[in-house]
Amino acid sequence: MAACAGQDFTEPPTVEEEADIAQTVSDFKRASPDIQKFFDEAHAYAIFPSVGRGGLGIGGARGTGWVFENGEVIGSTTMNMLTVGAQAGGQAYAEILFFKDADALSSFKAGRTELGAEATAVVLKQKATAEAGYNTAGIAVFVLPKGGAMAEASVGGQKFSFEPLEGTQ
Repeated sequence: MAACAGQDFTEPPTVEEEADIAQTVSDFKRASPDIQKFFDEAHAYAIFPSVGRGGLGIGGARGTGWVFENGEVIGSTTMNMLTVGAQAGGQAYAEILFFKDADALSSFKAGRTELGAEATAVVLKQKATAEAGYNTAGIAVFVLPKGGAMAEASVGGQKFSFEPLEGTQ
């Protein structure tokens, strides 16, 4: 498939990034082995090995990751989040978005995926995935805390961008 004029492409993950991805997947599976069903059944998924978040009144988060379809990397992704409200602190976490079907992935790739205040991420702990499911957009979100602390009563949302690998669409 020919690329659109002006289309930006991303480079494949580096060796270090591949190691971060593999460690993140391992950490998620260790935290909740039931997450394997999402890896097995999802059409695609996006892995953010490290998202940094902080705030004092106004907060934000940012993370970069990789999108996989049929077990192969198809592009990179960036998540940005802005929150407003009572909040203080900072934290780091890993995040995985699972896409139920091709429509959910297509929407994500087109930049139409936003997770607002109503979106619920499952914070992984033993058996946390047993009752987890996809939202109405066909996306399931899982978060694994890595460190830090954040106290908040805020609203905001996540916005994602996608950049394909050259030769994929």
